[in-house]
Amino acid sequence: MYNNYRGGGFGGGMNMNALMQQAKKMQEEMLKAEEELSNAEVVGKAGGEMVTVTMSGKKEIKSIKLSKAAVDPDDIEMLEDLIIVAIKDATAKADALAKEKSPMGDMGGLGGLF
Repeated sequence: MYNNYRGGGFGGGMNMNALMQQAKKMQEEMLKAEEELSNAEVVGKAGGEMVTVTMSGKKEIKSIKLSKAAVDPDDIEMLEDLIIVAIKDATAKADALAKEKSPMGDMGGLGGLF
């Protein structure tokens, strides 16, 4: 009954070897993109350049720089807000860089399945 099955697999004809090669290539591209993101840096700014945050492409904060104008002992809340804005700016830039470097592009993980 099943002796005549020739195993076309995946819709009756997709070459499994080609699929595996494509998966391997995608994995290599993803590893390369991960390494590039680890080495890349983005800079977020707030209040002009009163606060700057340098972050890796993997969203690891490398440094926070404050100008003297940002440090007002009578207005600590403003400085706190500026730091948050600079971190959000750097994070948005890191996200954009990750999207640019991703071999998946806008599709998300595994072609949008996740």
